[in-house]
Amino acid sequence: MLENLKQKVYEANLKLVEYKLVLFTWGNVSEIDRESGLVVIKPSGVDYDKMRPEDMVVMNLNGEKVEGELNPSSDTPTHLELYRRFPDIGGVAHTHSTFAVSFAQAAIDVPCYGTTHADFAYGSVPCTRDLTKAEIEGEYELNTGKVIAECFEKGGIDYNAVPAVLVHSHGPFTWGKNGLEAAKNSAILEEVSKMAYLSKMMQAQPASEDIRKKHYFRKHGAGAYYGQK
Repeated sequence: MLENLKQKVYEANLKLVEYKLVLFTWGNVSEIDRESGLVVIKPSGVDYDKMRPEDMVVMNLNGEKVEGELNPSSDTPTHLELYRRFPDIGGVAHTHSTFAVSFAQAAIDVPCYGTTHADFAYGSVPCTRDLTKAEIEGEYELNTGKVIAECFEKGGIDYNAVPAVLVHSHGPFTWGKNGLEAAKNSAILEEVSKMAYLSKMMQAQPASEDIRKKHYFRKHGAGAYYGQK
């Protein structure tokens, strides 16, 4: 079932290693087949160098395992909630990369100091509120997804324009049109988080609205002209 998608998700997970975003088993990527409503995700706690495409786990959006001998990632309920709440996305990635996690642990949004960030996201990458004691002791991973969605909805943030979030005290989640793009966005988020950290240390000021708008929309949207048609 979904053998091609399993291969794609397997390769997307290996990109986290290639991009130097994960140690050991600290990360996961999933991708959804919107036509069937099925999600393929990395198995829990399996080393990347031992993982095989056939180890990928197939889930439905109700959180039921459809196919797979191994347990799915413990973050699966978070991924599923993002697919339910953000209907335009096709892939989700989660890492514990150093600089993005540092902002999450400090509970600070990643501000846009320049054009590198603006090419990626239109505005700051937000950090969610902290989960409550009840949310942590209840369906923790599901509630993590709910808090992410709440952050975007209450903040009036377009999840298509800002394809990333920091979960308070935890770390980053990113998304895209598929698993590979979600993994790429994790790499970009880590790089702009590093740049933002260094800029803060040098007491830089955020980029102007004019330059942020120019760089975002020259790459994204109907009027984009960056790259080849």
